[in-house]
Amino acid sequence: MDDSKPKSLNFLEEIIQQNLASGQYSNGIFTRFPPEPNGYLHIGHAKSICLNFGLALKFGGKTNLRFDDTNPITEETEYVEAIKKDVSWLGFTWENELYASNYFEQLYQFAVDLIKKSLAYVDDSTAEQIAAQKGTPTSAGTESPFRNRSVDENLTLFKEMRDGIHADGAKVLRAKIDMAHANMHMRDPLMYRIRHMAHHRTGNAWCIYPMYDFAHGQSDSIEGITHSICTLEFDVHRPLYDWFIEKLTIFPTHQYEFARLNLSHTVMSKRKLLQLVNEKIVHGWDDPRM
Repeated sequence: MDDSKPKSLNFLEEIIQQNLASGQYSNGIFTRFPPEPNGYLHIGHAKSICLNFGLALKFGGKTNLRFDDTNPITEETEYVEAIKKDVSWLGFTWENELYASNYFEQLYQFAVDLIKKSLAYVDDSTAEQIAAQKGTPTSAGTESPFRNRSVDENLTLFKEMRDGIHADGAKVLRAKIDMAHANMHMRDPLMYRIRHMAHHRTGNAWCIYPMYDFAHGQSDSIEGITHSICTLEFDVHRPLYDWFIEKLTIFPTHQYEFARLNLSHTVMSKRKLLQLVNEKIVHGWDDPRM
């Protein structure tokens, strides 16, 4: 093998090189590594870490470490500290340490903006009813009976959700898009749910929490992320990612997908690893089999 030949660029490097050559990002590129602090990282996360930080380093950009802490049921400060230690151990330094919870007020105001534009509504349907309304990949969904509430009613109910007046599961906020859309993620997806539970950073300040698909793209936009890089299973989520940004008329960050790392005979899921720990199939997170 002739090592003197320059290595070809991967598709993400080609995209970034073209973006920079066109002057699209005169201030340089900005990536982010956005783990949910609900478990310890595994080798699959190492690929994402090296990719996000590595691309920024190669092209003179910056990378944020942003914790996607929108689910207080599963998240703990212990995992935050462990993730920071792992990223540092891999040799990377982040530009900013940030949290989705930093943006809870701004995300709430984004949701209010969508309600005012008649693009979001409060739904009293149960989780089972909402699932049934979604339809199937080959058949259209059905509209919720609460879909055409007035803007004023939705604003009042959404504030009541925030004020803790309603119980967990009593109401959700949904985007109003298209219940017949070929992509089921576009069939009036959930934006907020009620959870009366203390958050590891915000305590009891909030009892409504944004869903990943609503919080993620807007967090990227707030931070000015130019290249939001994630794994291929989020490809079908990209139209919704773009829809929120377009309707809110905020910084147009863009999502790019890459193939996730898989190893045979290896568990590659924080959720499944946590199950092994909780069910005492292994001795703990430091069990060598992990």
